[in-house]
Parts: sequence; C-alpha cells; structure tokens
Amino acid sequence: MPTELEDLVEFIHHGNTSIRQLAVENLVPFSLSQPAIFKRNQLLPVKDLKLLVRDYPQIAKNAITILINISTDREVLECLSSDDGFLESLMARLTDQNEPNANLIAMLLANLAKWDDLKRITSLERSAPKHLSSNKLALDQLVDLFVKGADATWNKEADYDYLAYLFADIAKHAEGRRYFVTKQEYDGVIPLTKLTVFTEHKSDIRRKGVASTIKNVAFEIPEHPKFFDDKEINILPYLLLPITGNEEYDEEDTLGMLPDLQLLPPDKMRDSDHSVIQTHIETLMLLTTTREGRDLMREVKVYPIIRETHLRVENEEVREVCERLVQVLMRDEDDDEKVDAGMEALRRKEPQKRLQAAGGAGSWAGTEDEGDIEESDDDDRIVEV
Repeated sequence: MPTELEDLVEFIHHGNTSIRQLAVENLVPFSLSQPAIFKRNQLLPVKDLKLLVRDYPQIAKNAITILINISTDREVLECLSSDDGFLESLMARLTDQNEPNANLIAMLLANLAKWDDLKRITSLERSAPKHLSSNKLALDQLVDLFVKGADATWNKEADYDYLAYLFADIAKHAEGRRYFVTKQEYDGVIPLTKLTVFTEHKSDIRRKGVASTIKNVAFEIPEHPKFFDDKEINILPYLLLPITGNEEYDEEDTLGMLPDLQLLPPDKMRDSDHSVIQTHIETLMLLTTTREGRDLMREVKVYPIIRETHLRVENEEVREVCERLVQVLMRDEDDDEKVDAGMEALRRKEPQKRLQAAGGAGSWAGTEDEGDIEESDDDDRIVEV
C-alpha cells in the first residue's frame, strides 16, 4: 500500500494547478532527506518534474529546486543530462530576459555538466535571442549571459554566477578547452577573455568558478603562447592580482613586475578565499610547463609575489603549492642551485607565528614533478539548495 509520501509524489502531474503547486512545495524538503522517492516507477517523478519546469513560475521554481537536489544521483543525472529536449527547454528559459528562475536554472545546468556527455553543448546550436548580440552556438550564448549577469543588464532577476561552474566542467574536456581559447567569428573575441575579468569579482561563486575554468583550460599546453600574449589572452595579470596584497617590494622587483601590479593602492587586499588563491597558483604551475612560461614568470618577478603569498596566507595547501612553484621558478635550467637560495629566502621571511604552528605545517615539500597537478575538485561539487 502506497505511503502518504508516495501518494504526494503522484500529485506532481495532477491536472489541477493548485494541487500540483501544493505537491511540489511540500516535496522540496524530501528532495534532500529522501531523494529515492523520486526514482519510483522508472524515474516517472523525474520525468514529470522536467515538464513542470515549463509550468507557472512558483511551480517551476520548486520543481527546479527538487531537480537540483536529486541530481546528485547518477541515474537521475543521466536522465536529465541526456535529454536534448529538456536541455533546450532550460536554454530557452535561461535566455529569456523575464525568466524569474534563471539563477536556479543556471545552478541546475552546472550540476548537469557533471555528466560527461554534456560536453556536446560545445557544438550545440540554437536560435540566439534577438537582443543578446550573441551567436547561434549555445555556449557562446551562455558566456554572453554570464558577462551581462555581472551587472544585471540582461535579466534584473539573475546574475548567472553559477554558469561559472558549468564552464569549469566543460573545460575539463578537450572540446571545451579548445572553445575557450578560440576566437569566435561573431565578435572576434576569445571566450576565455570574457571570463578572466572576473577573477576579482565580489561574488565568491563567480570567482571560484572562473578560477577553476582558467585552470582547466590551462591544461591545453599547446595554447600557452596565447595565454602569455598581451594581444590574445594575457592571463598573468588576472592570476597575479587576486593573490597580491598591499605589500611593498624592492624597487628592482617592482619595476620588473607587470604594469598592472605596480603602484597598487595601500588598501589592496588579496583574495579572502584560500581555495581561489590555491587554484590561481596551481594555474601558474601549469603555465611553467613550457620554457617560455618559466622564463616569462622569472622576467616579470612572479617569485616575490609568491614569496609574500607564502608568508602571509595561513593555509597549508596554499603554502605547499607556493613551495612547488618556487622550486620551478628559482631553478636554473642547468642546475638546482637557485632553488636552495629561493627556499632559504622564504624560510628567513617566515613569521614567528608560523614557526609555532603545530602538526608540521611549516615543513617544506619535496621536489615534485609539475605534471602532478590535477584538475581542481572544487568545481566537482553538486550544488544543493
């Protein structure tokens, strides 16, 4: 005999609007506490919820919330992500200037990107909204929405911040990485440059997602010359500014730094999120894969910035990746003599508080191969609401 909860799930597809609304509203908490209830009858409740995304706004809001929460289940995730019609339904609503649930839809799309086959969005084409000034490519439309969301110029109800997590997952695939470094014909812009400007944005979600996207795209080693070219991606200022504070440097170091990092205001603060700092430094590590990258970072005085970051950021993971980067930057291409000097300089600058830390947090990591860095797990989180 069906339980009361199972009966409630049956009302998801009821013909009466009020009953549907009451059903999904009361089912939202169970999407976290008892998500298996939505897998009954070969995922029939999930299929019903996909239809409710097109229902009245309040019903759609609760339906999308449930789908976000139950998409942690691989079977549900596949059901949602592999449905081209459902993906188009989400895209249609996301690009609607008057869609009140646009941010929730962005969250759902970010979760759907955990299913590898969603990488097909890199070649998916659909009609572009009239006033978006975008391309027929769905991913172009998402990037342009993300840009406009920063100041709510497209939809006053949406910032589209969670699209940053979708971009990060798409960039784990070769197709995604190639997209982000390829200049698009419709506007003559490399998509990644539309994201890099947000590495110091006030939104934690936007900064984290963008940082992870940049890191994942940096695995495309043959494209590194574009990353360094100031007429292409010009990535270094956008990686270094977030990890730089208001420290004073020697005149020689200051003059050698990139123009964007000279004469910073006295109230300049580095990113408050240690995971973001760690991700940016890991990206710098990836960019030392080529001789060109190593030489350029030495030339523009990246080492002093990393030294101060190591000194001032009380986080073991950040300090460990700082140490790894120092070992690369201070190494002569012929011998390791400079490595020892650079590491000793960091030791001399260790604050007293750091020396008192327990648990061996102050120990130096051994030499590791640059290739050991793996893609960040931060963007692997399934979002729940």
